[in-house]
Amino acid sequence: MEWKPDRESKKPIYKQLAEYIEKGIADGSFPPDKPLPSERGLAKELGVNRSTVVSAYDLLESNGLIDRNRGSGTTVSKDIWGITKKRIPSWNRYIEAGPFLPNLPVTQRLHKETAEQKLINLASGELSKDLFPMTSLREITANRSFIGTLGYDHPQGNPILRETLAKHVEQFRSIETDPSSILITSGAQQALHLVVQCLLKPGDAVAIEDPSYHYNLPVFKSAGIKTYFLKVDKDGINPHDITDLYKKHRIRMIFLNPIYQNPTGTLMSENNRKKVLEISSEYGIPVVEDDPYSLTSFSGKKMQTLKSLDRYGNVLYISSLTKIIASGLRIGWIIGPKAVIERLSDAKQQVDFGHASYSQWIANDFLESKDFESHLNYLVKQLETRRDQIVLSLHSFLKEEVDFHVPEGGIHLWCRIKKEYNENQLLEESIKRGVIFVPGSTMGSEKGFVRFTFSREKEENIHEGIKRFADALNAVTN
Repeated sequence: MEWKPDRESKKPIYKQLAEYIEKGIADGSFPPDKPLPSERGLAKELGVNRSTVVSAYDLLESNGLIDRNRGSGTTVSKDIWGITKKRIPSWNRYIEAGPFLPNLPVTQRLHKETAEQKLINLASGELSKDLFPMTSLREITANRSFIGTLGYDHPQGNPILRETLAKHVEQFRSIETDPSSILITSGAQQALHLVVQCLLKPGDAVAIEDPSYHYNLPVFKSAGIKTYFLKVDKDGINPHDITDLYKKHRIRMIFLNPIYQNPTGTLMSENNRKKVLEISSEYGIPVVEDDPYSLTSFSGKKMQTLKSLDRYGNVLYISSLTKIIASGLRIGWIIGPKAVIERLSDAKQQVDFGHASYSQWIANDFLESKDFESHLNYLVKQLETRRDQIVLSLHSFLKEEVDFHVPEGGIHLWCRIKKEYNENQLLEESIKRGVIFVPGSTMGSEKGFVRFTFSREKEENIHEGIKRFADALNAVTN
């Protein structure tokens, strides 16, 4: 095939290829019943991924232009005009038409590789299985009576669990709230989506941290929200940057992860936290506080969340049990003004008729049990040990080549690579060597960073993983 893709064009290569073949079918270059090149062979000839050819052939097949038969390959259809042919939907067109955007390609790749390959996983924000309180959870399901309903629960979440959560956040997070001001969600991710979809409109401007977990989420772009960045340093964001953004762009909302921030691991200073709330009150800008990690302080000191300092109801507080008990429970929550909670609850009810009652029962019983505090103490000690290991391993294998802040809690370490390198090559080389991490470009605008997460692997694997990463870095920079 003489045709070559135009890699500078904004049009996807698979569409370019499909259009070329369609034109060839029309002018007779590709006659009926003549085999077309195999997917693998054409991909190799054109220097593209096989998935690109598959997508092009999918599009042609959906338009009734080609037939794909197992064993005999792909041929031009004998019934181009569709007299007898049954048409199938052009699924690629539907996929591209929806307003809900997919994850970034790199993020999709990370999810795929960690699911399908046995890699040392320094990318996932999950806890490792040995950090789940399995014995306690098994005891709850085996020996304690299920007191909930198997029908639809309250739209805001089970009343008993919301009572327990109100006590929990008061005891462990110094947040005073009422059960009626709590909405149970399917993890913090759903909480964030509900806030964006219900409380903002297309064209609104918001402020997010740079770098941040929110940086790579398509939820803002899907909703037509404009994002502006607040630079994160060793003390978190500079509150005065909020004022500047408000004056320039009239930002409608601020999204912050002030305690052991993802990915930097930094703790926003108490003065900065108080200043954020002052600015929020001065301009009437709500703050969405994402707080997965405040209970993981390695010093044992109780962290003051923005919500615990909030005196005027300016903070919407999002948290979950994902980072302290188990991600599979899918228990998250939002705390906020009752009118807001009712609005978000109504939207959630439209999506899923409320949260699963069985997982709410398990979460409630574990939070109320004497095992919760002992589990939390064990978890924090284990995370600190793993933090110490990753710091030691980085010093052992990459001492002169990296800079990083040592986090005092949480599960992430943000690492600057001093050498120039190609990010994609480093990721590919690391995967070949059996280790995976999060490239910094998915979480921030500044080049030369990677995020390592130390909650998923035990110490020996962390050490080996950093060694393999160092080998990969050496391979792409020499």
